[in-house]
Amino acid sequence: MPTFELSGTVKTLEVQRAQIQKDLAKLDKAIAALRGLSGSNSATNGRPKRRTMSAAARRKIAKAQKARWAKFRAAKAKS
Repeated sequence: MPTFELSGTVKTLEVQRAQIQKDLAKLDKAIAALRGLSGSNSATNGRPKRRTMSAAARRKIAKAQKARWAKFRAAKAKS
């Protein structure tokens, strides 16, 4: 009768495996929902993806910022 006990054990393990798979599916859904709430698509390591900017774009931004500061200083010197 050892085969009967073995088949019962296998059946029990299969039932447990099915339950664990259901639990994992629920956890996957919960994780996906929480990631959706964060509002950003984070990389898997928890850090957001970084965007690169060309050198020309950085120069353009720096030039515009210098112009704003020059305008500010000119207005300050007048008053």
